[in-house]
Amino acid sequence: MLIHEFQAKNFLQRLGWKIPPAALAESAEEARRLALELGCPVMLKAQVLAGGRGKAGGILKATTPEEAERLASRLLGHRLVTAQTASQGLPVARLLVERAINLKKEYYCGLAVDRKNEALVAIVSRQGGLNIEELSASRPELIKKIFFNPDEGLKQFQARQLGYFLELPEDLIKEFVVRLKQLAGFFIEKDLKLLEINPLVWSEDDRLLAVDARMEFDDCSLARQPELTALRDESQENELEKEARKFGLNYIKMDGNIGCLVNGAGLAMATMDIIKHFGGQPANFLDIGGGVTEQAVSKAFELLLADSQVVTALINIFGGIVRCDLVARGVVATAGRLSLDRPVVVRLEGTNVTEGRKILEESGLPFTFARDFEQAARLAVELSRQPR
Repeated sequence: MLIHEFQAKNFLQRLGWKIPPAALAESAEEARRLALELGCPVMLKAQVLAGGRGKAGGILKATTPEEAERLASRLLGHRLVTAQTASQGLPVARLLVERAINLKKEYYCGLAVDRKNEALVAIVSRQGGLNIEELSASRPELIKKIFFNPDEGLKQFQARQLGYFLELPEDLIKEFVVRLKQLAGFFIEKDLKLLEINPLVWSEDDRLLAVDARMEFDDCSLARQPELTALRDESQENELEKEARKFGLNYIKMDGNIGCLVNGAGLAMATMDIIKHFGGQPANFLDIGGGVTEQAVSKAFELLLADSQVVTALINIFGGIVRCDLVARGVVATAGRLSLDRPVVVRLEGTNVTEGRKILEESGLPFTFARDFEQAARLAVELSRQPR
Protein backbone atom coordinates (compact mmCIF):
# COMPACT_ATOMS: atom_id res chain seq x y z
CA MET A 1 0.00 0.00 0.00
CA LEU A 2 1.42 3.32 -1.11
CA ILE A 3 0.69 6.50 0.80
CA HIS A 4 0.92 10.11 -0.30
CA GLU A 5 3.99 12.29 0.12
CA PHE A 6 2.31 14.47 2.76
CA GLN A 7 1.37 11.37 4.77
CA ALA A 8 4.91 10.00 4.56
CA LYS A 9 6.28 13.34 5.74
CA ASN A 10 3.94 13.28 8.72
CA PHE A 11 5.61 10.02 9.78
CA LEU A 12 9.07 11.51 9.20
CA GLN A 13 8.25 14.52 11.36
CA ARG A 14 7.20 12.25 14.22
CA LEU A 15 10.59 10.56 13.90
CA GLY A 16 12.38 13.90 14.22
CA TRP A 17 13.20 14.56 10.57
CA LYS A 18 13.02 18.18 9.40
CA ILE A 19 10.81 18.92 6.41
CA PRO A 20 10.15 22.18 4.52
CA PRO A 21 7.13 24.27 5.64
CA ALA A 22 4.10 23.10 3.66
CA ALA A 23 0.33 22.69 3.64
CA LEU A 24 -2.32 21.00 1.49
CA ALA A 25 -4.47 22.82 -1.03
CA GLU A 26 -7.61 21.45 -2.68
CA SER A 27 -8.36 24.52 -4.81
CA ALA A 28 -6.41 27.05 -6.83
CA GLU A 29 -7.56 29.83 -4.51
CA GLU A 30 -6.28 27.89 -1.51
CA ALA A 31 -2.93 27.39 -3.26
CA ARG A 32 -2.68 31.16 -3.73
CA ARG A 33 -3.44 31.80 -0.06
CA LEU A 34 -0.88 29.23 1.10
CA ALA A 35 1.79 30.64 -1.22
CA LEU A 36 1.20 34.04 0.37
CA GLU A 37 1.41 32.60 3.90
CA LEU A 38 4.44 30.39 3.28
CA GLY A 39 6.33 32.96 1.25
CA CYS A 40 7.33 32.55 -2.37
CA PRO A 41 8.81 30.86 -4.21
CA VAL A 42 6.82 27.69 -3.50
CA MET A 43 6.61 24.25 -5.07
CA LEU A 44 3.22 22.87 -6.10
CA LYS A 45 3.38 19.08 -5.80
CA ALA A 46 0.57 16.90 -7.13
CA GLN A 47 -0.41 14.28 -4.56
CA VAL A 48 -0.72 11.11 -6.63
CA LEU A 49 0.40 7.60 -5.74
CA ALA A 50 3.12 7.33 -8.38
CA GLY A 51 6.71 8.33 -8.85
CA GLY A 52 8.09 10.39 -11.71
CA ARG A 53 5.87 13.39 -10.96
CA GLY A 54 8.56 15.95 -11.75
CA LYS A 55 9.24 14.66 -15.26
CA ALA A 56 5.50 14.45 -15.91
CA GLY A 57 4.81 18.06 -14.95
CA GLY A 58 3.33 17.22 -11.56
CA ILE A 59 5.78 19.39 -9.60
CA LEU A 60 5.80 23.08 -10.53
CA LYS A 61 7.53 26.14 -9.09
CA ALA A 62 5.61 29.38 -8.48
CA THR A 63 7.39 32.65 -7.79
CA THR A 64 4.27 34.64 -6.85
CA PRO A 65 0.89 33.80 -5.22
CA GLU A 66 -0.83 34.65 -8.52
CA GLU A 67 1.37 32.21 -10.38
CA ALA A 68 0.67 29.57 -7.73
CA GLU A 69 -3.07 29.98 -8.34
CA ARG A 70 -2.64 29.75 -12.10
CA LEU A 71 -0.40 26.67 -11.97
CA ALA A 72 -2.62 24.97 -9.39
CA SER A 73 -5.59 25.30 -11.73
CA ARG A 74 -3.57 23.37 -14.33
CA LEU A 75 -3.10 20.44 -11.97
CA LEU A 76 -6.18 20.20 -9.76
CA GLY A 77 -9.08 18.27 -11.23
CA HIS A 78 -6.93 16.79 -13.98
CA ARG A 79 -5.18 13.43 -14.34
CA LEU A 80 -1.42 13.07 -14.18
CA VAL A 81 0.28 10.47 -16.35
CA THR A 82 3.77 9.43 -15.21
CA ALA A 83 6.12 6.60 -16.06
CA GLN A 84 4.59 4.68 -13.13
CA THR A 85 0.89 5.09 -13.97
CA ALA A 86 -1.35 3.46 -16.54
CA SER A 87 -2.12 5.42 -19.69
CA GLN A 88 -5.17 7.10 -18.13
CA GLY A 89 -3.07 8.51 -15.28
CA LEU A 90 -4.21 9.33 -11.75
CA PRO A 91 -6.55 12.10 -10.55
CA VAL A 92 -5.04 15.14 -8.83
CA ALA A 93 -7.34 16.21 -5.98
CA ARG A 94 -4.75 17.79 -3.68
CA LEU A 95 -1.52 19.73 -3.96
CA LEU A 96 1.22 20.03 -1.39
CA VAL A 97 2.22 23.69 -1.41
CA GLU A 98 5.77 23.76 -0.07
CA ARG A 99 8.25 26.55 0.44
CA ALA A 100 11.12 26.19 -2.04
CA ILE A 101 14.48 25.38 -0.44
CA ASN A 102 17.86 26.89 -1.26
CA LEU A 103 20.27 24.00 -1.12
CA LYS A 104 23.94 23.13 -1.20
CA LYS A 105 23.50 19.51 -2.23
CA GLU A 106 20.91 16.78 -2.85
CA TYR A 107 21.23 13.17 -1.70
CA TYR A 108 19.22 9.96 -1.83
CA CYS A 109 18.38 7.86 1.24
CA GLY A 110 16.31 4.70 1.16
CA LEU A 111 15.39 1.45 2.90
CA ALA A 112 14.08 -1.61 1.09
CA VAL A 113 13.50 -5.34 1.27
CA ASP A 114 16.17 -7.11 -0.77
CA ARG A 115 14.70 -10.49 -1.68
CA LYS A 116 17.77 -11.64 -3.58
CA ASN A 117 19.98 -11.27 -0.50
CA GLU A 118 17.17 -12.19 1.95
CA ALA A 119 17.85 -9.08 4.00
CA LEU A 120 16.89 -5.46 4.45
CA VAL A 121 19.07 -2.87 2.79
CA ALA A 122 19.88 0.76 3.54
CA ILE A 123 20.89 2.73 0.45
CA VAL A 124 22.38 6.19 0.11
CA SER A 125 23.63 8.14 -2.86
CA ARG A 126 25.76 11.27 -3.14
CA GLN A 127 23.43 12.39 -5.91
CA GLY A 128 19.72 12.77 -5.28
CA GLY A 129 16.64 13.79 -7.20
CA LEU A 130 17.14 11.13 -9.88
CA ASN A 131 15.81 7.65 -10.45
CA ILE A 132 18.02 5.49 -8.23
CA GLU A 133 17.82 2.52 -10.63
CA GLU A 134 19.18 4.62 -13.50
CA LEU A 135 21.91 6.08 -11.30
CA SER A 136 22.88 2.61 -10.10
CA ALA A 137 23.50 1.57 -13.69
CA SER A 138 25.28 4.73 -14.85
CA ARG A 139 27.21 5.87 -11.74
CA PRO A 140 27.44 2.95 -9.25
CA GLU A 141 30.35 4.63 -7.43
CA LEU A 142 27.90 7.25 -6.12
CA ILE A 143 25.82 4.65 -4.29
CA LYS A 144 26.50 2.70 -1.11
CA LYS A 145 24.39 -0.18 0.24
CA ILE A 146 24.50 -1.85 3.63
CA PHE A 147 22.51 -5.02 4.33
CA PHE A 148 21.12 -5.74 7.77
CA ASN A 149 18.99 -8.29 9.58
CA PRO A 150 15.50 -7.21 10.74
CA ASP A 151 15.99 -9.08 14.01
CA GLU A 152 19.04 -6.94 14.83
CA GLY A 153 18.17 -3.69 13.08
CA LEU A 154 20.56 -1.20 11.54
CA LYS A 155 23.67 -0.90 13.72
CA GLN A 156 25.24 2.41 14.80
CA PHE A 157 28.45 1.77 12.89
CA GLN A 158 26.49 0.93 9.73
CA ALA A 159 24.55 4.18 9.88
CA ARG A 160 27.81 6.08 10.42
CA GLN A 161 29.38 4.42 7.38
CA LEU A 162 26.50 5.67 5.28
CA GLY A 163 26.73 9.16 6.76
CA TYR A 164 30.46 9.42 6.07
CA PHE A 165 29.94 8.10 2.54
CA LEU A 166 27.66 11.09 1.88
CA GLU A 167 30.50 13.40 3.00
CA LEU A 168 28.19 15.43 5.19
CA PRO A 169 29.54 17.90 7.77
CA GLU A 170 30.27 16.25 11.13
CA ASP A 171 27.26 17.74 12.94
CA LEU A 172 24.92 16.63 10.14
CA ILE A 173 26.45 13.15 10.18
CA LYS A 174 25.53 12.85 13.86
CA GLU A 175 21.97 13.91 13.12
CA PHE A 176 21.78 11.62 10.09
CA VAL A 177 22.91 8.59 12.10
CA VAL A 178 20.28 9.14 14.78
CA ARG A 179 17.48 9.72 12.27
CA LEU A 180 18.47 6.81 10.01
CA LYS A 181 18.50 4.34 12.91
CA GLN A 182 15.04 5.57 13.95
CA LEU A 183 13.89 5.23 10.37
CA ALA A 184 15.15 1.64 10.17
CA GLY A 185 13.30 0.78 13.37
CA PHE A 186 10.12 2.33 11.97
CA PHE A 187 10.61 0.41 8.69
CA ILE A 188 10.70 -2.90 10.56
CA GLU A 189 7.96 -2.09 13.07
CA LYS A 190 5.45 -0.94 10.43
CA ASP A 191 6.23 -3.66 7.86
CA LEU A 192 7.36 -1.40 5.04
CA LYS A 193 8.52 -2.72 1.69
CA LEU A 194 10.11 0.53 0.53
CA LEU A 195 10.96 3.89 2.08
CA GLU A 196 12.70 6.66 0.14
CA ILE A 197 13.76 10.21 0.94
CA ASN A 198 14.66 11.70 -2.41
CA PRO A 199 15.95 14.27 -2.35
CA LEU A 200 17.47 14.49 1.10
CA VAL A 201 18.81 18.03 1.12
CA TRP A 202 21.73 19.83 2.78
CA SER A 203 20.27 23.32 2.80
CA GLU A 204 22.09 26.64 2.55
CA ASP A 205 21.34 27.28 6.22
CA ASP A 206 23.05 23.96 7.08
CA ARG A 207 20.00 21.86 7.86
CA LEU A 208 19.22 18.30 6.77
CA LEU A 209 15.77 18.30 5.15
CA ALA A 210 13.56 15.56 3.76
CA VAL A 211 12.20 17.36 0.70
CA ASP A 212 10.34 14.38 -0.78
CA ALA A 213 9.32 11.03 0.69
CA ARG A 214 7.80 7.79 -0.51
CA MET A 215 6.53 4.93 1.66
CA GLU A 216 5.08 1.59 0.61
CA PHE A 217 3.66 -0.76 3.24
CA ASP A 218 3.25 -4.51 2.84
CA ASP A 219 -0.42 -5.21 2.08
CA CYS A 220 -0.09 -8.63 3.72
CA SER A 221 0.70 -7.01 7.09
CA LEU A 222 -2.22 -4.56 7.22
CA ALA A 223 -4.21 -6.94 9.42
CA ARG A 224 -1.71 -6.30 12.20
CA GLN A 225 -1.29 -2.61 11.33
CA PRO A 226 -4.97 -1.53 11.42
CA GLU A 227 -4.09 2.14 11.93
CA LEU A 228 -2.47 2.19 8.49
CA THR A 229 -5.63 1.21 6.59
CA ALA A 230 -7.09 4.67 7.28
CA LEU A 231 -4.29 6.12 5.13
CA ARG A 232 -5.41 4.27 1.98
CA ASP A 233 -6.62 6.65 -0.73
CA GLU A 234 -9.11 4.65 -2.77
CA SER A 235 -9.63 7.55 -5.19
CA GLN A 236 -6.19 6.69 -6.56
CA GLU A 237 -7.09 3.07 -7.19
CA ASN A 238 -8.68 1.45 -10.21
CA GLU A 239 -12.34 0.54 -9.53
CA LEU A 240 -11.83 -3.03 -10.71
CA GLU A 241 -8.80 -3.43 -8.42
CA LYS A 242 -10.82 -2.19 -5.44
CA GLU A 243 -13.64 -4.61 -6.19
CA ALA A 244 -11.22 -7.53 -6.62
CA ARG A 245 -9.68 -6.87 -3.21
CA LYS A 246 -13.06 -7.44 -1.54
CA PHE A 247 -12.99 -11.05 -2.79
CA GLY A 248 -9.33 -11.71 -1.99
CA LEU A 249 -8.32 -11.61 -5.66
CA ASN A 250 -4.95 -10.32 -6.83
CA TYR A 251 -5.89 -8.04 -9.73
CA ILE A 252 -3.82 -5.31 -11.38
CA LYS A 253 -5.15 -3.38 -14.36
CA MET A 254 -2.85 -3.01 -17.37
CA ASP A 255 -3.09 -1.36 -20.79
CA GLY A 256 -3.50 -4.37 -23.09
CA ASN A 257 -6.56 -6.08 -24.59
CA ILE A 258 -6.18 -9.77 -23.59
CA GLY A 259 -7.77 -10.45 -20.22
CA CYS A 260 -6.10 -13.16 -18.13
CA LEU A 261 -7.62 -15.36 -15.41
CA VAL A 262 -4.95 -17.57 -13.88
CA ASN A 263 -4.24 -19.45 -10.65
CA GLY A 264 -0.88 -18.69 -9.05
CA ALA A 265 1.26 -15.57 -9.29
CA GLY A 266 4.08 -17.38 -11.09
CA LEU A 267 1.78 -18.82 -13.73
CA ALA A 268 0.06 -15.44 -14.09
CA MET A 269 3.42 -13.77 -14.78
CA ALA A 270 4.36 -16.52 -17.24
CA THR A 271 1.00 -16.09 -18.98
CA MET A 272 1.60 -12.38 -19.47
CA ASP A 273 5.13 -13.10 -20.71
CA ILE A 274 4.03 -15.61 -23.34
CA ILE A 275 1.23 -13.32 -24.54
CA LYS A 276 3.82 -10.59 -25.13
CA HIS A 277 6.17 -13.15 -26.70
CA PHE A 278 3.55 -13.83 -29.39
CA GLY A 279 2.96 -10.11 -29.93
CA GLY A 280 -0.09 -9.57 -27.74
CA GLN A 281 -0.71 -7.25 -24.80
CA PRO A 282 -2.15 -8.46 -21.47
CA ALA A 283 -4.98 -6.36 -20.06
CA ASN A 284 -4.44 -7.39 -16.47
CA PHE A 285 -2.66 -9.50 -13.91
CA LEU A 286 -5.30 -11.67 -12.22
CA ASP A 287 -4.28 -14.42 -9.80
CA ILE A 288 -7.31 -16.12 -8.23
CA GLY A 289 -5.06 -17.75 -5.62
CA GLY A 290 -5.02 -21.20 -4.08
CA GLY A 291 -7.92 -21.13 -1.62
CA VAL A 292 -10.37 -19.53 -4.02
CA THR A 293 -14.12 -20.22 -3.86
CA GLU A 294 -16.52 -20.74 -6.74
CA GLN A 295 -18.07 -17.36 -5.93
CA ALA A 296 -14.67 -15.65 -6.12
CA VAL A 297 -13.89 -17.30 -9.48
CA SER A 298 -17.25 -16.06 -10.75
CA LYS A 299 -16.41 -12.57 -9.55
CA ALA A 300 -12.94 -12.74 -11.10
CA PHE A 301 -14.39 -13.57 -14.52
CA GLU A 302 -16.98 -10.81 -14.11
CA LEU A 303 -14.24 -8.27 -13.37
CA LEU A 304 -12.26 -9.44 -16.38
CA LEU A 305 -15.27 -8.94 -18.67
CA ALA A 306 -16.09 -5.58 -17.06
CA ASP A 307 -12.91 -4.13 -18.58
CA SER A 308 -14.00 -2.52 -21.84
CA GLN A 309 -10.45 -2.82 -23.21
CA VAL A 310 -10.60 -6.63 -23.12
CA VAL A 311 -11.36 -8.06 -26.57
CA THR A 312 -10.28 -11.65 -25.77
CA ALA A 313 -10.14 -13.58 -22.51
CA LEU A 314 -7.61 -16.29 -21.64
CA ILE A 315 -8.33 -18.69 -18.79
CA ASN A 316 -5.15 -20.57 -17.90
CA ILE A 317 -5.55 -23.00 -15.00
CA PHE A 318 -3.09 -25.59 -13.72
CA GLY A 319 -5.18 -27.27 -11.05
CA GLY A 320 -3.57 -28.33 -7.82
CA ILE A 321 -5.31 -27.10 -4.71
CA VAL A 322 -7.59 -25.18 -7.08
CA ARG A 323 -9.78 -27.75 -8.84
CA CYS A 324 -10.57 -27.34 -12.53
CA ASP A 325 -14.27 -28.18 -11.98
CA LEU A 326 -14.58 -25.42 -9.37
CA VAL A 327 -13.09 -22.89 -11.77
CA ALA A 328 -15.33 -24.11 -14.59
CA ARG A 329 -18.50 -23.72 -12.50
CA GLY A 330 -17.49 -20.22 -11.44
CA VAL A 331 -16.78 -19.17 -15.04
CA VAL A 332 -20.03 -20.66 -16.36
CA ALA A 333 -22.04 -18.93 -13.62
CA THR A 334 -20.82 -15.53 -14.80
CA ALA A 335 -20.83 -16.31 -18.54
CA GLY A 336 -24.42 -17.54 -18.32
CA ARG A 337 -25.54 -14.43 -16.46
CA LEU A 338 -23.76 -11.93 -18.71
CA SER A 339 -23.78 -11.56 -22.43
CA LEU A 340 -20.57 -13.29 -23.51
CA ASP A 341 -19.70 -11.16 -26.52
CA ARG A 342 -15.96 -11.83 -26.64
CA PRO A 343 -13.97 -14.98 -27.42
CA VAL A 344 -12.72 -16.94 -24.41
CA VAL A 345 -9.74 -19.28 -24.74
CA VAL A 346 -9.52 -21.98 -22.06
CA ARG A 347 -6.58 -24.13 -21.07
CA LEU A 348 -7.21 -26.52 -18.16
CA GLU A 349 -4.79 -29.03 -16.65
CA GLY A 350 -4.52 -30.80 -13.32
CA THR A 351 -7.00 -31.72 -10.61
CA ASN A 352 -10.45 -32.70 -11.96
CA VAL A 353 -9.58 -31.50 -15.45
CA THR A 354 -12.01 -33.95 -17.12
CA GLU A 355 -14.91 -32.72 -14.98
CA GLY A 356 -13.94 -29.12 -15.63
CA ARG A 357 -13.85 -29.50 -19.40
CA LYS A 358 -17.20 -31.32 -19.34
CA ILE A 359 -18.85 -28.46 -17.41
CA LEU A 360 -17.59 -25.93 -19.93
CA GLU A 361 -18.44 -28.02 -22.99
CA GLU A 362 -21.98 -28.78 -21.79
CA SER A 363 -22.67 -25.14 -20.92
CA GLY A 364 -23.43 -24.35 -24.55
CA LEU A 365 -21.26 -21.24 -24.30
CA PRO A 366 -18.69 -20.39 -27.00
CA PHE A 367 -15.43 -21.36 -25.31
CA THR A 368 -12.33 -22.12 -27.39
CA PHE A 369 -10.27 -24.94 -25.88
CA ALA A 370 -6.48 -25.20 -26.13
CA ARG A 371 -4.48 -28.36 -25.56
CA ASP A 372 -1.50 -26.63 -23.94
CA PHE A 373 -0.12 -23.33 -22.62
CA GLU A 374 1.57 -22.25 -25.86
CA GLN A 375 -1.44 -22.95 -28.06
CA ALA A 376 -3.70 -21.08 -25.64
CA ALA A 377 -1.52 -17.97 -25.81
CA ARG A 378 -1.25 -18.12 -29.61
CA LEU A 379 -5.02 -18.44 -29.96
CA ALA A 380 -5.68 -15.57 -27.57
CA VAL A 381 -3.31 -13.28 -29.48
CA GLU A 382 -4.76 -14.29 -32.86
CA LEU A 383 -8.35 -13.72 -31.69
CA SER A 384 -7.43 -10.35 -30.16
CA ARG A 385 -6.38 -9.15 -33.62
CA GLN A 386 -9.63 -10.04 -35.34
CA PRO A 387 -12.18 -7.26 -35.92
CA ARG A 388 -15.04 -7.29 -33.44
